[in-house]
Amino acid sequence: MKNKLTIGRSETVDLPELGLYNIEAKTDTGAETTVLHCEDFKVFEKNGHRYITFHIRPNVDNDEVLTLTFPVHRERVVKSSFGQTENRHIFLTKIRMFDQLFDIKLSLRDRSSMSFPMLLGRNFISGKFLVDVSRKNISKNSY
Repeated sequence: MKNKLTIGRSETVDLPELGLYNIEAKTDTGAETTVLHCEDFKVFEKNGHRYITFHIRPNVDNDEVLTLTFPVHRERVVKSSFGQTENRHIFLTKIRMFDQLFDIKLSLRDRSSMSFPMLLGRNFISGKFLVDVSRKNISKNSY
């Protein structure tokens, strides 16, 4: 346990490869995968490889929209807390927490009706972090 960092019930994180900074992310040990809000995406194949293209707003205060494309790492069926299953496309990127970059596997979903645009799931948390549910934003306040 000495080597694990402690995170709170929510953290403010950066996804620098996506051009996204100060994202409010809920720590969700009940969710297996990490998910990021995205209203629309398209999966396509090119030269025998699958890619996901999506549009994302880096700042809710203006109308700027980024169009990003990443190779699909894998696909998996995910069951929501409501019992519905859906196919998710997972891609690899980097997340900044504690002023360090970590590899992360992300899936995309419309989370516009949710309180947080991002969930940090078990696949990312496990082995790296302990969760202190009485605290928030530990990773940003540590540097």
